[in-house]
Order: sequence, then C-alpha cells, then structure tokens
Amino acid sequence: MELHPLKVFLAVATEKSFSRAAEKMSRTQPAISLAVQRLEAELDEKLIDRSAKDLLLTDAGRIVLDYARRFENLERELETALAELRDNSAGRLTIGANESTSLYLMQHIQRYRHLYPRVKVEVRRTLSSRVPAQLVDGDLELGVISFDPADARLETEVIYSDHISFVVSPMHRFAGREEVSITELGMETFIAHNVSSPYREIVIKEFQKHRVPLNMDIEMPTVETIRRMVQRNEGVAFLPQMCVEQDVQAGALSQVRVAEFQHVERKIRLVYPAKRGLSHAARAFLELVQAQSKGGEAAA
Repeated sequence: MELHPLKVFLAVATEKSFSRAAEKMSRTQPAISLAVQRLEAELDEKLIDRSAKDLLLTDAGRIVLDYARRFENLERELETALAELRDNSAGRLTIGANESTSLYLMQHIQRYRHLYPRVKVEVRRTLSSRVPAQLVDGDLELGVISFDPADARLETEVIYSDHISFVVSPMHRFAGREEVSITELGMETFIAHNVSSPYREIVIKEFQKHRVPLNMDIEMPTVETIRRMVQRNEGVAFLPQMCVEQDVQAGALSQVRVAEFQHVERKIRLVYPAKRGLSHAARAFLELVQAQSKGGEAAA
C-alpha cells in the first residue's frame, strides 16, 4: 500500500469535504475522489458513506482514519529522527579497538560527548589484527590500531604518537637506574602480552639482533594483568607509555630507559573506509579528530 492515498483520505476526513481537501493538497477534486476510490478498491471496503448529505465515515473508514493519523505521526517522527542524525543530536557511534588502543580514544570521546551528548558511543573490544577486515566488511565504521594496515580500501589518521616503555617494580634492582642496555636484560623474566603485535615483533627482533636471550616465561592476556605482575616484582615488561604513565607517576612502577629502544615510536591510527560513506555520527567524530590533529601540529 502506498502512503499517498492514505494522506488524501486523511485530508478528506479531516476537512469533511472533497473540495476543501483538494484545495489543501493543491490537487483537483476529481483527482482527490479518484485517490479515495482506489484506496477503497485496494482495501475492498467502503470508507465514506456517500448516501449521506454530509461527509460521514463508515466503520471501516474510522479504522483507516485512525491508522492514517498514526502513519502521519510516524512520518513526522522519521523526519525528526533524520534531522537529529544530521545535526548529531542523535545516533550511535561504534569504534573497534583493543584494550590498550582504546585508551587513546578517551580524550577524543570526552570532547565528542561534550559536543554531541545525545549520540551513544560504543567502543567495541576486538583484536587489532581483525579491525581492518571488519571495517572493509562493514561490521565497523571506525577502528583504532597501532599499525599501518597498508590497504587501499582504508584511510588512516594518526591520533597519537607513543613509545614503548620498559617498566619494573620499585623493588627491582633496576628501579634506581635511569638507563640500562639491552645486554643487561638477558637474565630477566619478561611478562609478555600473548597477543601478536608489530611491537612484540620489534622487541623480539631487537633481542635477536643483539644476541641477547629474551625470556618470555610468563604471558598474560591483558595489559592490566601484566602491570599487576610487574608491580609484584614477578618480572619486567615492555608496555605502551600511555598504559603505564599513571602508575609511574604514582610510584607503583619504575620506568627505565633502554637505549636500543629509544627510536621505537608507536603511532596510533584512527582507521575508516576509504570509499564507503560514514554515518553522520562517525563523520563528526572523524572531523573532530582531524581538527585536533591539525591544531596539535600548528601548536608544535
């Protein structure tokens, strides 16, 4: 069923006149009458009692009038909802990120929520390695990863530049040192993240290059569990700077420079489809991040 005949019938029933309905809708009276007749034929019901002097609705006509009003209200609600999406007064923003990369979103989400408080924000936990495929497949609109996906179907925006931090317990023998060499780490027990990443590979290759044993005797599933194990002096770890800076400031962890890793920079990228259109909410978030990145460059 098309909505236009219902609109015509609603106008006729509201105005109680075919001629006034025609005037209101800027149509001819025969066109209005024909639309009502076609609606009656489609429903196989008489909607207007044409034997009466005044325009009267049949029982079926009163039922159809009630639904026509509901359709009109739904149409208005639809128009309002779409308008709210356009000005980001409503909608949903879904971003894929893993445990550590989601930390880099916090400042951006805080600003975004301040600007668009009615948009619901969901950061969906997923493996970084899966984010590019989920973006291409349309399962995600935006993603945050710590590597260049090297995929022509995706665009990236660097939102943060971080470093790998070597951390130990305040009770560890290195806690009072400012810097150590990689050759001094051969006897240490490393608590490693059991999720493969480009930076895990960098650490492994650097140890291999210097022919230093890398004893990853403990592997944990999250950055949080690694931090806690290091705090208890069960081993040492390489972790993203942002993930440990609060613990270092609070004295719960000690950070020590490792000369061979000072050059390793960890770029955090916001990733999105290159050609597929983004929702209004996702586009607004991307523009906010881009504006902040440009502002940071100008300040630098």
